Amino acid sequence: MAPSDSAPSARAFVEDLGDFVTASPSSFHAAEEAARRFEEAGFVRLAERDAWEEADVRGDRVVVRDGSVIAWSMGPDAGPATQWRIVGAHTDSPALKLKPRPHLVSEGFGQAGVEVYGGPLLNSWLDRDLRLAGRLVLRDGSVRLVATGPVARVPQLAVHLDRQVNAEGLRLDPQRHLQPILGLGEELDPIALLADAAGMEPVDVAAYDVVTVDAQAPAVIGAREELFASARLDNLSAVHAGLRALIDVAGAGGSEARSGSGRTDRATGATAPIALFVANDHEEVGSASRSGAGGPFLEDVLVRMHAAIGGDDASRRRAFATSMVLSCDAGHAAHPNYPERHDPANRPRVGGGPLLKINAQQRYATDAIGAAEFARACGAAGVPFQEFVSNNAVPCGSTIGPITATRLGITTIDAGVALLSMHSARELCAVADPEMLSAASAAFLRG
Repeated sequence: MAPSDSAPSARAFVEDLGDFVTASPSSFHAAEEAARRFEEAGFVRLAERDAWEEADVRGDRVVVRDGSVIAWSMGPDAGPATQWRIVGAHTDSPALKLKPRPHLVSEGFGQAGVEVYGGPLLNSWLDRDLRLAGRLVLRDGSVRLVATGPVARVPQLAVHLDRQVNAEGLRLDPQRHLQPILGLGEELDPIALLADAAGMEPVDVAAYDVVTVDAQAPAVIGAREELFASARLDNLSAVHAGLRALIDVAGAGGSEARSGSGRTDRATGATAPIALFVANDHEEVGSASRSGAGGPFLEDVLVRMHAAIGGDDASRRRAFATSMVLSCDAGHAAHPNYPERHDPANRPRVGGGPLLKINAQQRYATDAIGAAEFARACGAAGVPFQEFVSNNAVPCGSTIGPITATRLGITTIDAGVALLSMHSARELCAVADPEMLSAASAAFLRG
């Protein structure tokens, strides 16, 4: 094998990203894995049901709601006028999601009844080994995270039975053609498989939120090992980059900073921003949920934090006016086989640094103020960045950025790692880019 063309730190970073992806087969797993890593770094977990006093919110804290997570680092000098610096991402990815009554039987195969979640490239889910993962709610009201091994597959129709497929293109009916097979036999019930993986009986399961996920492990590939292939890079690449950035910022002063006593800017003596990371669920389906960016989770936490340190509504609005959000979500690299699908002047490359995402229709929230701030953050981190704008004939998607900006009125920037094969069951980025996004995010959090 040829020697790696990637810096050792970038290689180690994406290997850690691969571990994070493997531990995060669903949004619920991603939120818990992020919280586990924060706690391992010295953050203290809070519960939303508890009262939050000043001592509870100062220092390094983390809170989980369903498949979403928020963590922050607040120093002892932060007050009602202190600005927030917020890095945001989302935990969910396109998938096939288990329906109610998912036990199907056809032609001697046990199957799982699924519906499409988000906007996946449907053909990429064919002929792949799939796991089932998500959360089970038990009859006693408790919640259990669960993940099986590779138990499912969506088999494609043989070319001999569809002679025109290569000439006319593949057409998939989501209801008829995407139901995974689980094996041979009418008794194969997806809920029984999940219950067995969780060490319980199927009768114990009252409800569930479960998706199918690619079972193949992430891998560094390429002739010079400069590429990284993995499921769910949209958007676990940004979740991982953001959590690593906040841990770096909180730990910059060692154990003293982790205890909440070291968040003053050493160069100026000014009070450092409150550094916060949020990863919302349900971005792929519009963010309109209690844990999505369109819901109240982030605002709830900001209001409670601010009240605990003596703020009121007026001072919070003033703090919002000086605060900023960096919304991190994967973007499109120029595709070598479809160059005409991209803007002729703005052609971002994998390996060229994070993308600054811009859209005249405000599908991305970046404006000139935010663009200048992102350039400063990348300069402080010593990393390059690239502008991304869509071809006028190819409308872009959106992110949590415009939704967060609309809810809070905070200046928001959209950025992210450049990908090929976005929304495929397996996506591709450069080994170098995730670490650069994390470094830029950390510089942004420091303000």
